[in-house]
Amino acid sequence: MDAVLTAGGVLFDLDGVLVDSSPVIDRVWRAWAARHDIPWEQVVPLLPGRRAVETVALLAPHLDAGEEGAELERVQTADLEGISACRGAVELTEQLAGFPWAIVTSGSRATATTRLRAIGIRLPEVLVTADDVTEGKPSPEGYLQAARRLGLAPERCLVVEDAEAGVRAARAAGARVAGVAGAGLGAAADLVDVTITSPADLLGRIGRAHDPLPG
Repeated sequence: MDAVLTAGGVLFDLDGVLVDSSPVIDRVWRAWAARHDIPWEQVVPLLPGRRAVETVALLAPHLDAGEEGAELERVQTADLEGISACRGAVELTEQLAGFPWAIVTSGSRATATTRLRAIGIRLPEVLVTADDVTEGKPSPEGYLQAARRLGLAPERCLVVEDAEAGVRAARAAGARVAGVAGAGLGAAADLVDVTITSPADLLGRIGRAHDPLPG
């Protein structure tokens, strides 16, 4: 990818974009599915981009989604085995120093901050987590909140996402999207403005978009 992408700010998803937490997610959710006799193949499509509480509600409406979701987040926060930074993630966030950027994640604040510290990415000034919204992705609430807290119109933001629910949330917010190639994009793969393989593809490619001067 050679073209410069101009934006007023960048809004990152966390898991699958900045941090590879797939070993933990796989381990924790497999154990949960086995405990509740839910076939793993039913779980996998509902994991990317969603809050734990909403995934539980979809898979097991007979359970207390709030309690189950909170316990899943607690276990994931405590488990860092296999966590690593996605290629180029640390370098890209360092390169964006002084540039407006935020993280919008479907995980809890505790999980997000623990993972960011584990991989060496500084906490952004704006971090929107599952704890900060009433509706998770694909609702645009998280991305709209992040843009507002950065003082930007969502249309001036570039969202970096790897999940179908997240892409749909970004689109509903009015933002442009760089999608990380993979099965997680699902049917939303055609909705992204540019496809990347990792954050490394964005190094040196994000330029600041300025509002036009008044006429």
